[in-house]
Amino acid sequence: MKEVMIYTDGACSGNPGPGGYGAILFFGEHRKEISGGQRDSTNNRMEILAVIKALEVLKEKCQVTVYSDSAYVVNCFQKGWIFGWMRNGWMNSKKQPVENQDLWKQLWQLMQQHRVEYVKVKGHSDNEFNNRCDELARAAIRSL
Repeated sequence: MKEVMIYTDGACSGNPGPGGYGAILFFGEHRKEISGGQRDSTNNRMEILAVIKALEVLKEKCQVTVYSDSAYVVNCFQKGWIFGWMRNGWMNSKKQPVENQDLWKQLWQLMQQHRVEYVKVKGHSDNEFNNRCDELARAAIRSL
């Protein structure tokens, strides 16, 4: 199975407001940058969408490590939130509908095609790839 590293980030100008995402995929010597945005979104939606769009690029089953500065995204899988949400009919611990469940469902479906691990990175620090993803996300907002 091919091993792919993915760095992702999302950004929003206002929250809600115009949003953008950026991702960098690494496979061997190959590097691919992707980005996009939506006129009306939230930071959390852009963080999830960044991972979705990156996984959609993959053409075959891969071992994927996703690096994100979003505790929302990373904790969903590292802490197993997604399993509780699915078990409880997409209700959170407060018995309220899970926010962004349309994107969570889409991401979960994509993850079934790959082996995906999530790693939390510190945002806006000295991680050049996280910083580049932030640049891509912010440029996507400006291009809306």
